[in-house]
Amino acid sequence: MGPMRAASRFAANLRSARLVPYVDEFAITIYGSLAATGDGHGTFPAILLGLEGLDPETIDIDDMAAVLARQRRTGRVRVAGQLSVNLGVDDLIRRPAQTLDFHPNGMTFVALAEKAELLRRTYYSVGGGFIVDDDEKTPSCGDTERTSPYAFSTAEELLALTAAHGISISEVQGAHERELAPEVDVAKELLRIRDAMRECAAHGMVRTGTLPGGLQVRRRAHHWHDRLAREDPCRSPEFAEDWVNLVALAVNEENASGGRVVTAPTNGAAGIIPAVLHYAEHYTKAGRIDPDDVAVRFLLAAGAIGSLYKQQASISGAEVGCQGEVGSAASMAAGALAEILGGTTAQVENAAEIAMEHCLGLTCDPIGGLVQIPCIERNAISANKAITAAKMALRGDGTHRVSLDQVIATMRSTGRDMSSKYKETALGGLAANVGVNLVEC
Repeated sequence: MGPMRAASRFAANLRSARLVPYVDEFAITIYGSLAATGDGHGTFPAILLGLEGLDPETIDIDDMAAVLARQRRTGRVRVAGQLSVNLGVDDLIRRPAQTLDFHPNGMTFVALAEKAELLRRTYYSVGGGFIVDDDEKTPSCGDTERTSPYAFSTAEELLALTAAHGISISEVQGAHERELAPEVDVAKELLRIRDAMRECAAHGMVRTGTLPGGLQVRRRAHHWHDRLAREDPCRSPEFAEDWVNLVALAVNEENASGGRVVTAPTNGAAGIIPAVLHYAEHYTKAGRIDPDDVAVRFLLAAGAIGSLYKQQASISGAEVGCQGEVGSAASMAAGALAEILGGTTAQVENAAEIAMEHCLGLTCDPIGGLVQIPCIERNAISANKAITAAKMALRGDGTHRVSLDQVIATMRSTGRDMSSKYKETALGGLAANVGVNLVEC
């Protein structure tokens, strides 16, 4: 998503500067982790889609396949949907051994006319579909100019707001969202996100065959769903874990095949929030009474916790390893579920801390650079870890030795100390010890 958005923004800059008619060549360089895992992550075709002005949130999946087929057939892209220029995946310059200073996921776009430079921009994909350019050096994924009296950057500040206003974590986040965008119906937007998660899982449960790439990973969600539907037609609590696993697998199989997922907080960890939200809607008293209200509160609480990781550490596997992706997602889900289960703000904070504490040091080592092994199963395991963390926190009274702020700081420092080969490069861990003969996307 980040590379696609970066390319789309570059195309928009060319259009707004009225430079599109003059472009006859591109020099696009991808650095570090993006270059190392770009084939398996779909980075390079995503860049070509973005140059045509397409956006990952709105593009139709069937249309995307047609555009990619046309690009492969012609070897050309339609810049901002206008001018056709020679450019293919193989023309993108890859420098996996070179990392730009600001972030490991860097990209430089240069538009040329008769070898003369028309426009140059460098972007960084910092996780969750957010991009940063050299002029901003702050995440950009929409309007962030407004301020809010409910703003917070640490868990301590978040808890202080809940105490000062006598409201829950989800209510603080909801108030913050309404301050930032008063014209937006926050609940409606969150239910749209929930519905996108549901659609993603549903798609994953009907598709069969193998996932793209050289690993020949067989899709499992379809067969699991058929079997579960027969064994558990009435949704008995004893099958709750099986359904959680299924939702996580289905979503991540969609991610691995280039389907539409909700970054929560990233694509690689996209199955955890939907899976635990499924549990909250189907296997809690509140969820059975009003699943829509539970979805809104769950996503607000999860978003509040996720923002702490973005502000104080990172959600990028290329920067801190998988603890930043799956670990953050598990922490978000655990805290959100604890609130739905009736936890106090202290118990919610504790649940989020427990989940991350036991993800510290988690490496990002996708075999062949594909977001398949260990990523798909890891989402299911971590979804259940989040549920366990929430239930453990609710057995206590909210007091605990390690705070959420402390565990976030530990995650940040652990990621800083982690060898780069364990940070989304496909050069260490399982990726280095499991042979792959063919990798293609």
